[in-house]
Amino acid sequence: MTQNPTGPEAARIEPWLREILRCPQCHSELVDGTGPTGPELHCTDAACARAYRVDDGIPVLLVDESRSLAS
Repeated sequence: MTQNPTGPEAARIEPWLREILRCPQCHSELVDGTGPTGPELHCTDAACARAYRVDDGIPVLLVDESRSLAS
C-alpha cells in the first residue's frame, strides 16, 4: 500500500536541490518558510523579501506568482 505524504513531508525538497535554489528576483539564498497556503521558500534579502510557494514538493519560482513578505 502506497502512502501519499501530506504536511511537511509533502513539501520536502531534496538537499542537493536546496543548495542550488536561489531567488529568481535577486539571486539570494532561499530558506524554508510557511505561508497562508502552506510551505514556501523565503528570500533572505530584506530588500527583495519574496515568498515562493511549494506545490507537492516542487518550488514555484515565478516572480509573477510570488508574494511580498514586506509589511
